[in-house]
Amino acid sequence: MTEVTRHLAKWVVDSKFADIPASVRQSGVRSLLNWMGCAVGGSRHETIDRAIAALKPFSGPGQSSILGRTEKFDVLHAALINGMSSHVFDFDDTHLKTIIHPAGPIASAVVAMAEHRPTTGAELLHAFILGVEVECRIGNAVYPAHYDIGWHITGTAGVFGAAAAAGKLLGLDEQKMIWALGIAGTQSSGFREMFGTMCKSFHPGAAARNGIAAAHLAEQGFTSSNRVLEAPRGFAHVMSTARDFNEITGGLGEVWETALNSYKPFACGIVIHPSIDGCIQLRNEHGLKPDDIARVDLRVDPLVLELTGKKTPQTGLEGKFSVYHSCAAAIIHGAAGEKEYGDAVVRDATVIALRDKVDAVAQDDIAEDEAFIKITLRDGSVLNKHVEHAIGSLERPMDDKALVAKFDDLARDVLPVERADALRELCWKVESLKDAADLARAAVVVK
Repeated sequence: MTEVTRHLAKWVVDSKFADIPASVRQSGVRSLLNWMGCAVGGSRHETIDRAIAALKPFSGPGQSSILGRTEKFDVLHAALINGMSSHVFDFDDTHLKTIIHPAGPIASAVVAMAEHRPTTGAELLHAFILGVEVECRIGNAVYPAHYDIGWHITGTAGVFGAAAAAGKLLGLDEQKMIWALGIAGTQSSGFREMFGTMCKSFHPGAAARNGIAAAHLAEQGFTSSNRVLEAPRGFAHVMSTARDFNEITGGLGEVWETALNSYKPFACGIVIHPSIDGCIQLRNEHGLKPDDIARVDLRVDPLVLELTGKKTPQTGLEGKFSVYHSCAAAIIHGAAGEKEYGDAVVRDATVIALRDKVDAVAQDDIAEDEAFIKITLRDGSVLNKHVEHAIGSLERPMDDKALVAKFDDLARDVLPVERADALRELCWKVESLKDAADLARAAVVVK
């Protein structure tokens, strides 16, 4: 197909909410709930404090809420900050085919816009689902080559999804939606080099902000190439060594990437999850204590060490990309939530001592969602665990009860219990909301 961008834009423009299957709508609701919990929960992180301090003097009128806080920024800056807070814990949703975190760029855009222009819950959910579909299909077209050369695909593909979702809310026609995708594409960025730093969470935030800007520019007739995705000097050829455009256009409206979303039980890089899962299982089955352990040996997919091979993390953000810290903390605490990635835990002497006993070896014949764990005890006995699919994967998904528990744990750290519970229920019934801005209004701290 020679007009990939036009085909995708036309599909977004022509889509009707009634066309979205009920199961896909429910997947969208679950993604929004998970995103909201992560955004509110991450709103007090040092990363967000620093970003607000830096950008507040330059924000325009208070059009949209900063979730979990008291501040209001203009729509563009609010989308940026909320996108950052939703990803700073590395606890957000994951499209396992591409390792994209879909909701961050898209939800941050549409929720910020909903406070500025009248939007129903159904309109917001519809735009959100379309944005996720655009983002993930573009990601499918260039993964893994695009990722392997160093791009952070949540940022690079996410900006397209944010532009499509924003453009849908603005009611762009086909030509303007094409331009919106083009304007988004020329802002596509994000490097994997930034993993373990504050910049990683900047990527989905910037994608949300830039996607909104792209849609508004296109609305005013600001032009771009009509072939941003497929042109020889466009996104897929410039930013990837391989591409398959059928992944973008094939089965549109029939196969839904939104339905393939997964949710993290552990607040770290998803490739570590099988190892954490196995370590927690062995800990609980055998009542393990740190002093019982002589060594921990892991056999994992090569991507685990490529992404999370930091042996001596110094901060919580770095700890999220250390399979060594993650397994040590999981064995000691029986969990790998956000608290296990605090700076104090990363620097704890007991955790460090056990971390130094963890060794990991990469094997090409081990899947990304698989791990082999061997724990040798000081008495010479050996414990083994093979995790074929980690908890939170599509094969062992988090159910609604687990998602609610995760949301409550994150949101109640920031909001009063009654307010957090009310927000949770608004998320579940988003499709019936007359005013989608009720979501953002319920997610802020009242002075």
